[in-house]
Amino acid sequence: MAKKWGIGSLILFGLYSLVMYVYIFHFSDGGVPESFKGTVADPETFMTDRELLLSEEYSKIRNFIFFIVNPFEWLMYFYILIFGISHLFEKWSKISNWKVVHYTVYLFLLTLLTFIVFFPINYYRYTLSKGFGISTQGFASWMSDNVIDFWLNFLITVITVSVLYWLIRKSKKKWWLFAWILTVPFSIFLMYIQPVIIDPLYNEFYPLQNKELEEKILALADKANIPAEHVFEVNMADKTNALNAYVTGVGNNSRIVLWDTTLNRLNEEEILFIMAHEMGHYVEKHIYIGIAGYLLMMFVGLWLISKIAPWMIKKYGHYFKVKSLDNISSLPIILLISSVLLFFSNPIYNSISRYQEARVDQYAIELVNDSEAAVSGFQKLAKAGLSEMNPPLLIKWFRYTHPPMLERINKIVTKE
Repeated sequence: MAKKWGIGSLILFGLYSLVMYVYIFHFSDGGVPESFKGTVADPETFMTDRELLLSEEYSKIRNFIFFIVNPFEWLMYFYILIFGISHLFEKWSKISNWKVVHYTVYLFLLTLLTFIVFFPINYYRYTLSKGFGISTQGFASWMSDNVIDFWLNFLITVITVSVLYWLIRKSKKKWWLFAWILTVPFSIFLMYIQPVIIDPLYNEFYPLQNKELEEKILALADKANIPAEHVFEVNMADKTNALNAYVTGVGNNSRIVLWDTTLNRLNEEEILFIMAHEMGHYVEKHIYIGIAGYLLMMFVGLWLISKIAPWMIKKYGHYFKVKSLDNISSLPIILLISSVLLFFSNPIYNSISRYQEARVDQYAIELVNDSEAAVSGFQKLAKAGLSEMNPPLLIKWFRYTHPPMLERINKIVTKE
């Protein structure tokens, strides 16, 4: 049965991959509508022919990888179950009567297997980014980030899974509700420590060195009634040519961060617009709305898992060698369901995010009153990241947390 299911699922994955390949590379040409030709939103007016070609090719490859990776992850978890790998990991991990030791060993084996399986894909993404001139990161630095990712994710997973299975053993019907309640403080705690503990593991952060620019940014913050004492700069030039700025953290650990690549390649007016955009997130309370939205999705997701996982174990548990949900070998089932739910929730999350980004774009325009800097800033962002200016609808639904650059620039121009 395992061999039959394995071959069937592999054929299904192959057919899906073929359909997505044909769609993305032959039928998903977003292009630029005729009405936008020759305007400042038309990439032909600010990109070279080579940049246009690279942007199209790079975007299609990345889109294809995105739509393939998630089903590939589902296939991996399915194989781990039907070929008894999860059951085998559970047997190997029984080196102590202490559940936390049992879980830690199991999770190490599962995390290591996942790391190995996905390494070729992640390495291809790395070489792809380097090949198209986006990444500037050396292999040693890239591997260092991967090792940090491995151990950080492993530590967080050990904590969350140990608590989760303790709750399942204590309450087989309401574990999901108790898990969700604990998700609230844990998520806020992670967001609180991210700017001061997690992010510095990957990059060096320091107060903005250009004090004259910092004064102007802080004056802009004061104009927006935002209490701010520092703007932070992060060293990214050794890793990427892309440009970015963002807001992170909560409470007194919240930060506005500028990449040094942004400082090096945008002029002062463009930087002030980008900062005004990030301040808009603070004014609109998007961080807290994001937390609330995440917690709502976790509530629905955990409830669905609590219904689907026991049904799968009851119907197929003997094939998976999983006896009950409170057995650690059931974890791939939970991860499989979670991955599917997260993938299909992308359009909902992304549509909300695009709405928020459009609002703060408008807020930034009103705050700095400089539409010219906004347009030129967006054009430079698109060039640096080889952005797809007008993606097909399916790509936009599943991948775009921001409105496509064509829409963002056009909105600025039409509201002048």
